[in-house]
Amino acid sequence: MLAAQFMALLDVFIVNVAAPTIGSDLNASGADLQLVVAGYAITYSVLLITGARLGDRFGHGRVHLVGLALFTTASLACGLAQGGTELIVFRLVQGAGSAVMIPQVLSLIQRTFTGEARVRALGAYSAVLAVGAAAGQVVGGVLVAADLLGTGWRPVFLVNVPVGLVLLVVGRRVLPRGGGVGRAAAGAGAREGARGMDWPGLVLLGAAVSLITVPLVLGQEKDWPVWSWVSLAVGAFVLVLFRGYEARLARLGGAPLIAPRVLRHPGMGLAVLRVLAVMAVNGGFLFVLTLHVQGGLGYSALRAGLTFAPTAVVFGVVGLTWRRWPASWQRSLAPAGFTLTALSVLGVGLAFRGGDHGGAWLYAAYAGVGVGLALAFSPTLTGALAAVRPEDAADASGLLATVTQLGQLIGVAAFGTLFFHRLESLGGPAAYTSSEALLTCMFALATTAVLGAVSGLVLRRR
Repeated sequence: MLAAQFMALLDVFIVNVAAPTIGSDLNASGADLQLVVAGYAITYSVLLITGARLGDRFGHGRVHLVGLALFTTASLACGLAQGGTELIVFRLVQGAGSAVMIPQVLSLIQRTFTGEARVRALGAYSAVLAVGAAAGQVVGGVLVAADLLGTGWRPVFLVNVPVGLVLLVVGRRVLPRGGGVGRAAAGAGAREGARGMDWPGLVLLGAAVSLITVPLVLGQEKDWPVWSWVSLAVGAFVLVLFRGYEARLARLGGAPLIAPRVLRHPGMGLAVLRVLAVMAVNGGFLFVLTLHVQGGLGYSALRAGLTFAPTAVVFGVVGLTWRRWPASWQRSLAPAGFTLTALSVLGVGLAFRGGDHGGAWLYAAYAGVGVGLALAFSPTLTGALAAVRPEDAADASGLLATVTQLGQLIGVAAFGTLFFHRLESLGGPAAYTSSEALLTCMFALATTAVLGAVSGLVLRRR
């Protein structure tokens, strides 16, 4: 399950460093490339909660395999695409496959493991979830630079095919088809599977997420036209309508898309806020740093990809080991992680200042970002989900997976816009001006991280 999760998350970012090669090979326009990169994120974000409910109704293991098959088939089609339009359509389908597949991972963890085993599984899940973003940049750079058999950018998609086929074979043997294990879990799965699909709720939520997601992924490139702001405002309004409809449905004894008790679960509000903040910092940091090293410093796709290796490796190690740290530290890990992230992103900005390529301190700062993000993210997610009831696993997984993806998109949109505006005000791309734009973004990222720590402490006291 985690291998499938990692593969799907890679594809959110793996195309970033391959985009220039795709554009030249397919004669794709800038708008086409934008949709190749963003199309996956759009369908992925919009359909995540729908995917969670499908697993709840038809069995998480079964739906996971369906999503994996769709994702693998779409990856093959992407790798063989002969034009920009084909690639865009297949990327949309690939994102839909991920949205069906990914929510089942967390739901199966919630339904299969208990106690300390669940905590360990959630720790591994958290590590894979965030490492995938940085690893996507690394793997994308390596595959494009390798130019295997003269195939250029195509291996960034085709690499999923053999992995997906192996996972389908293994998954059919080891995954529960109903989403639980044992009689108790199977009974819970059966009860939950009887819940209706809440089609009006799905339509309202899908519309709201679409109206918010599309301008976030396309507005920056188009310099935030009027339609993007209108779309965001209407999306927020539809989200309010969705919440009101779900509350009314629950009062009438229906089966809302997200059970109200999940939203009222102790610590869930704080977890949503912190996950949103840490993913915004993560997405913004990776995006603006890519812009600087490739655009300002002229790094190759391979070198740019390898830039993120220290952050990814450290994040994974800390995400898997933080539970072994002293128990007296546990409640302070998330605020400490946000604080360390703030200091480390500032260190990255200062190391590149003046057009410099950094030095030994730069790699220490990269590692600090990895440690900080892991501490801010993994304990938060684990704490929120460790006590969630198995019958609420689908609702909680869909909610937090959607928040995670929206946080990434908000980070890319907000900090990417800040970078481009600052770069333009300084006189265009160059090593010096790009480094100054990067430093401005790093100050903004640090401020966001500090707010994540402080807001979390305030909400916890309440």
